[in-house]
Amino acid sequence: MPNSDLLPSLLLKINENQLALEAAIMELTPWIEQQGATQVGGNERGALQTIDKNEEFIKMTLALLITPE
Repeated sequence: MPNSDLLPSLLLKINENQLALEAAIMELTPWIEQQGATQVGGNERGALQTIDKNEEFIKMTLALLITPE
C-alpha cells in the first residue's frame, strides 16, 4: 500500500482522537469551574468552541478523502 493511501486513515484516526479529547474536556470543564477555577474553565470552553467550529470542515474533508473514486 503506497504511503499516500495511508493519509485518509491517518487523518480519520487523528480526528477520532480529537473528538475523544473534546469529550474528556467537556466532562472535566464543569468540575473544574465548580472548584473555583473559572478562568481555566473559560479557557477550556474557548478551546471547545474552536473544535466545534472546525468539526464540520474536518468531516467534509475526510468524507472527500475517504470516498472511493
